[in-house]
Amino acid sequence: MTGGALSGIKIDMGRNNLDTAASPYLQQHRDNPVHWQIWGPEALAAAQAANKPILLSIGYAACHWCHVMAHESFENPQIAAVMNDLFINIKVDREERPDIDAIYMNALQVLGEQGGWPLTMFLTPKGEPFWGGTYFPPESKYGRPGFREVLEKISDAWQQKPDAIAQNTKMIVGALRNLAKPQSRDRLPLSNDVLDQVSAQILSHVDPEQGGIGTAPKFPQTGLFDLLWRAYLRTGIPDYSLAVITTISRMAQGGIYDHLGGGFARYSTDAEWLAPHFEKMLYDNAQLLSHMASVEAETADPILRQRIEETVGWLLREMVAEAGGFAATQDADSEGEEGKFYVWHMGEIEDALGAYAGEFCAAYDVTDHGNWEHKTILRRSLSPDLKDAASEKRLKLAREKLLAVRETRIKPGWDDKVLADWNGLMIASLAELSQQYAQPAWLTAAERAYAFIAGTMQQGEDRLGHSWRSDILVFPGLLDDYANMSAAALALFEATGNPAYLAQAKRWLDVVESDYLDTVNGGYFFTSKEAEDLVTRTRHAADNATPAGNGTLVSVFARLWYLTGELVWRERAQNLIDAFSADVGKNFFPMGAYLNGVDLFINAVQVAIIGRRGDAATDALVAAAYSVSVPNRVVLVTAPDAMLPETHPATGKTQIEGKPTAYVCLGPTCGLPVTTPAELVASLKATRAV
Repeated sequence: MTGGALSGIKIDMGRNNLDTAASPYLQQHRDNPVHWQIWGPEALAAAQAANKPILLSIGYAACHWCHVMAHESFENPQIAAVMNDLFINIKVDREERPDIDAIYMNALQVLGEQGGWPLTMFLTPKGEPFWGGTYFPPESKYGRPGFREVLEKISDAWQQKPDAIAQNTKMIVGALRNLAKPQSRDRLPLSNDVLDQVSAQILSHVDPEQGGIGTAPKFPQTGLFDLLWRAYLRTGIPDYSLAVITTISRMAQGGIYDHLGGGFARYSTDAEWLAPHFEKMLYDNAQLLSHMASVEAETADPILRQRIEETVGWLLREMVAEAGGFAATQDADSEGEEGKFYVWHMGEIEDALGAYAGEFCAAYDVTDHGNWEHKTILRRSLSPDLKDAASEKRLKLAREKLLAVRETRIKPGWDDKVLADWNGLMIASLAELSQQYAQPAWLTAAERAYAFIAGTMQQGEDRLGHSWRSDILVFPGLLDDYANMSAAALALFEATGNPAYLAQAKRWLDVVESDYLDTVNGGYFFTSKEAEDLVTRTRHAADNATPAGNGTLVSVFARLWYLTGELVWRERAQNLIDAFSADVGKNFFPMGAYLNGVDLFINAVQVAIIGRRGDAATDALVAAAYSVSVPNRVVLVTAPDAMLPETHPATGKTQIEGKPTAYVCLGPTCGLPVTTPAELVASLKATRAV
């Protein structure tokens, strides 16, 4: 991958070169006394010429502990002098270069260390890792060695113990390359029984009181809770529903949610969803919107409906970058302090709300002593149920007043780079939600973001880039870019019927097949064959905070098969399932996207609507199709004078009495034709166990 501006240009290694970077994270470090370099052949060549090890620091703009280490160490002239003297120092934005981050995060885990950011890795001049960690304090504390001490010891080892360095390097690089290979060639036949077994195991790890997996810290882990929700709809077992509803309800009323501005923070540092690191990520909110909508379609929970509307409101108000693409993140810190923008003292609220302060403080856990570091994070966890309509109206007006006060504060940083993979997640969510909630403006926003990426962030008709900012495109794209943007294209096709979206998805997926396919082991590599050579080429189906590209592609291929009837997509779906099925038997916890794709592949609910889009009766049937919680729904609208794919179970079926007509099909069998939204809703609910 290349960042555009620096490619092929000789750079001065005796200065900090981050002023030439597009990434806001790298720009944050442009004034450090450290001679930071941008990852690229020039920096590696300089390390080789000087025979100096590389200090690689990876983080992202919204990362709180990245800011802490920067202030403590990278802004310290004495520590910077040691870094400049002993190392070639390279800064990487993990969001801009997730391919690099994935390799060296895996290397840290090979060393037996827990991953996280900032990631601090020490490499040979060729980029091979030999030791690393995450955050280091400037001096020894927290049971961690001081950063200055670490630098000096690593340099001493580099000069005096080359054999030990070489042995460590060989071990780590060998392990990294093995990670991309399947550990077993045995295929695990995947079925509803396997999905049920996996779901039962995941359920046993859910906190029954506060929701979420395990104890603190807690992450949304949306893919796993999507899996549990699907299990509930498939089996009717109420424990699955209870686990999902408890989790999303606690999150929606907890401090992890921004009750004034909308949107969820990345994770909670405690078990009860009170105290987040306050950064907001596009990818979390995209996945949570889709998840909440699926649950709300079943429960009609007004709180979830409100959170959906508020979160989309935040997105469209604060996260639209240039030309309509969605920005990546909002920072946790402002004025050098974590959460300062978001937290309150009781006196501030009393000044702003006057006589209404008491009611608001009682509802949102506001006290003199605070609920977090002597300040208050707003939450409704202690009294989560909605009050009467008049009370809720007063609380809404109070929130609006406090939001106006908050807008006068110094805002956290905004990372406005546009990432194709994260945008794909949000575009797909908005497209589906626009139909479920009859919100054409949401569809317009999704189509605008899609058009920016398919235009500005693409070379030719089918080659995606990964990241764009300041007219610099990081290219070529990664597997996740193609997977998520293809999923977005299909969601837009189902929502609009525009065949251009379907055609574009096919073109992107043909690039995936030609440039990313692992022809030996099956599945797809994370990086293109046209990308720069790194230490290894990663391949996996394990979700991180975002769904794994290989997992998403199972759903994409399956959906294309059902929409087109073209056997190539069925074959690609089956081949991809086979390539990673053995991993399910080893560790299914990181495979939510993959398993949800398997569920779609074997349990699709095909909704064929015969009618013309724009006709009120047809559009009413489309709206009904999206109103029911059926995660495996595949909607295909066909004009009366057109033909469904030959393989579609509703092929040959017609309208009833000249009215727009819907057929709901499971496997090769379709239900009776229906012509009203109520009948379609009943037909869809009949496909589930609940």
